[in-house]
Amino acid sequence: MNEVLLRSLTPSVLGILVRRGADFAAAEDAVQDALVEAVRVWPADPPRDPKGWLVTVAWRRFLDATRVDAARRRREDLVEEEPAPGPAPAVDETLQLYFLCAHPSLTPSSAVALTLRAVGGLTTRQIAQAYLVPEATMAQRISRAKRTVSGVRFDQPGDVATVLRVLYLVFNEGYSGDVDLAAEAIRLTRRLAAAIDHPEVAGLLALMLLHHARRAARTAPDGSLVPLAEQDRGRWETESITEGVEILQAALARDRLGEFQAQAAIAALHADAPTAEETDWVQIVEWYDELARLTDSPVVRLNRAVAVGEADGPRAGLAALAALDDSLPRHAAVAAYLHERDGDLATAARLYAEAAQKAPNLAERDHLTRQAARLNARRRR
Repeated sequence: MNEVLLRSLTPSVLGILVRRGADFAAAEDAVQDALVEAVRVWPADPPRDPKGWLVTVAWRRFLDATRVDAARRRREDLVEEEPAPGPAPAVDETLQLYFLCAHPSLTPSSAVALTLRAVGGLTTRQIAQAYLVPEATMAQRISRAKRTVSGVRFDQPGDVATVLRVLYLVFNEGYSGDVDLAAEAIRLTRRLAAAIDHPEVAGLLALMLLHHARRAARTAPDGSLVPLAEQDRGRWETESITEGVEILQAALARDRLGEFQAQAAIAALHADAPTAEETDWVQIVEWYDELARLTDSPVVRLNRAVAVGEADGPRAGLAALAALDDSLPRHAAVAAYLHERDGDLATAARLYAEAAQKAPNLAERDHLTRQAARLNARRRR
């Protein structure tokens, strides 16, 4: 069973059902039922046209649910005929579906959460981690969003800012999480940039390209994480870096700064440095100041503390860190790094071990555990 194929087809099938008149919540349920049926049937009897098969089965499931649900009988005149068998239209509707999910009846945060779950394929746990909230809280938010859009007509697409937020979070999950969605996020952002002349769309595309350019160097052959300062810069993709910098420069020249342009500027400064020691940390701190002004994000201020520690010394970084809530994700890891640079190996080792226990994924946990072990070994010498 090709799970990657199923995941790639899901947004398009869902979009077809919505455009044929299905309300979003019912369409999502029908597509999920079709995916379950595909897992059961395909290994023994794979279809010639997987997408057409999924559309047909999902549409049948939607018809069945509609006929059972008396409250939706008024929709039966729109769903009397199931689609004809054969290949489904070869149209990529994923980006359009992103806009439809960002419905004006939803708050931006709810629209993002719903789209990540229904279209992006992320789990509720992954979305909750991205939003720094408990999984149960996010589950309730997604359920409320489904109830809100159930029965509304999807003829008022949401705004660009909400779609950009979704694409950004999908890329981040694909870049560092359990499911590889980064390339798909870049593809969709390229399509959006070609359709909309917007500096923040360009900023997001530049940011994705600059981060993705470093991907091959982020892990060792054994799968362990390689910190930015230790990466082999010869493995970075220079074409992606060049393209990202050019896109960013054109966006910045329009003098309509947004958070994605600021983040891309930071990534460009890292990419521009021949070695980690030659990184322009002073300018990076200045960009973090701009980013903090734009977002007022505690995560941005956490990353800024690292930059301050590099630009002005570890004690300055620790002073910046002291102003932040120590319950922030990765707070302990940042504190450990700064304490190590300040020479306090005992505190650093303890904090690395604490950070490992809170790590969001196995690779990060293993990296932090090794850091703690390395410092403990140094202390015993």
